Amino acid sequence: MFLRLEFTIFAAIHFKKVDKVQEKILILDFGSQYTQLIARRVRELNVYCEIYPYNNFPALDSGVKGVILSGSPYSVRDKEAPVPDLSGIKEIYPLLGVCYGAQFLAQNYGGEVLPSDTREYGRAILKFVDDKSPLFKGIEHDTQVWMSHGDTIARLPESFKIIGSTADVEVGAFKIENEISYGIQFHPEVYHTSQGKEILKNFVIEICGCAQNWTPDSFVESSVKELSKVLGDDKVILGLSGGVDSSVAAMLLSRAIGSNLTSIFVDNGLLRKGEYESVLKSYEKMGLNVVGVDAGERFLTALQGVSEPEQKRKIIGGIFIDVFEEEANKIEGAKWLAQGTIYPDVIESISVNGPSATIKSHHNVGGLPDFMKLKIIEPLKLLFKDEVRRVGKAMNMEHRIIGRHPFPGPGLAIRIIGDITPEKVGMLQEADDIFIKALKEEGHYDIVWQAAVILLPVQSVGVMGDERTYENVVVLRAVSSTDGMTADWSHLPHEFLGRVSNKIINKVRGINRVVYDISSKPPATIEWE
Repeated sequence: MFLRLEFTIFAAIHFKKVDKVQEKILILDFGSQYTQLIARRVRELNVYCEIYPYNNFPALDSGVKGVILSGSPYSVRDKEAPVPDLSGIKEIYPLLGVCYGAQFLAQNYGGEVLPSDTREYGRAILKFVDDKSPLFKGIEHDTQVWMSHGDTIARLPESFKIIGSTADVEVGAFKIENEISYGIQFHPEVYHTSQGKEILKNFVIEICGCAQNWTPDSFVESSVKELSKVLGDDKVILGLSGGVDSSVAAMLLSRAIGSNLTSIFVDNGLLRKGEYESVLKSYEKMGLNVVGVDAGERFLTALQGVSEPEQKRKIIGGIFIDVFEEEANKIEGAKWLAQGTIYPDVIESISVNGPSATIKSHHNVGGLPDFMKLKIIEPLKLLFKDEVRRVGKAMNMEHRIIGRHPFPGPGLAIRIIGDITPEKVGMLQEADDIFIKALKEEGHYDIVWQAAVILLPVQSVGVMGDERTYENVVVLRAVSSTDGMTADWSHLPHEFLGRVSNKIINKVRGINRVVYDISSKPPATIEWE
């Protein structure tokens, strides 16, 4: 949420579904950039799955229905190439190797992987498809797939059978005879593989036999039941940010323990125009027990004359802790601190190259006062962002909350490049309000992942009427993404941008120039600081 300091966890108790063994697919990660995308595609089939490093996964319980081996930036021929122990998996569970996973199966069990004469990166066509194979049920010949490999399987072990080929790669896909084990040298999880979702569905549903019962409604029902069981009559504190993650976590907890949840919503003076009042009203309408704290002047005073981005973050984080302490100290008998941690945060906290249980620093709560040595509850730690939104929708939460764009914890402080003054905050709030309202009114808001206005420490010459001006420049930033890990600049209509620009210049005193940021992530980041 707000915190970006280095913290130490006092006690961490993570929420899990334990009313029955959860049916799931296990994904072993070899460091591929697409591993989370595999999980998202499986989840889209209403099947639960979990990602673990190839060298640090739990004992397989009765809920595991199949295993997927991810791709990897390594070659199987590298000395440091990842080598998983599949002794308790292969020949026991249905197995699907994707790219590196497929090449590992071939190389490790008697075949040979060599550098490819024709490196395949990008689109390719499956010229041969064994339509009798369960993996390729309903898959068309000449279907497009996405390749990303410099090696290729030159020779298969004797027990391996080719079930798919491209014009350049004979072993595009294979099955191990007398096993429910498959390998494919392309990526079914990316959109460029035309029938990739169908291939994954064939593996997960037809071959593994998963029941497709991982739904928002089932998650809400089991979560509320388990939260009630774990928390009992204990009191819980939650810091609300106005964002979708903390809001959905609050609703789940409220359904489970009612007024024993106290949510604290702090106005740091760096929120969007009118957001503190409107979000607070929304929370109260949702029936949450919310404490609103107007601490804007306190934050802005501490930020006077500070320009360095990380120093801004530390000041905001430190004051937030102080404010949070003061309010939490009024809640007698609190035993738990709830957090809106979601699944990508959990995944990223574990190293693929070695065992690690370190939680990312901005989700930890160490460094809080001694009296706040609370146990942690994380109701959303199993979910991706899009699943969080679907869970919120299943609980009939307002679209303005669950559809809200991500907003940084430090707020407008990192959208004002340079030092921060109340005048600059007011100017940026007005410009931002015009941009966000226009996105909503003209139907672009829900298409854009995140939108922002950035105030630059630059003044430019302009002409207004017969007068020469020397005023501020703002940047409009809008990006399209699915998870914020990568993002492309949003191709908003020129006419729309022109209207927004004119309105900002005409309505916001002190701004005479508006520009649009057309850089993608990577190499740029979404925020400017």
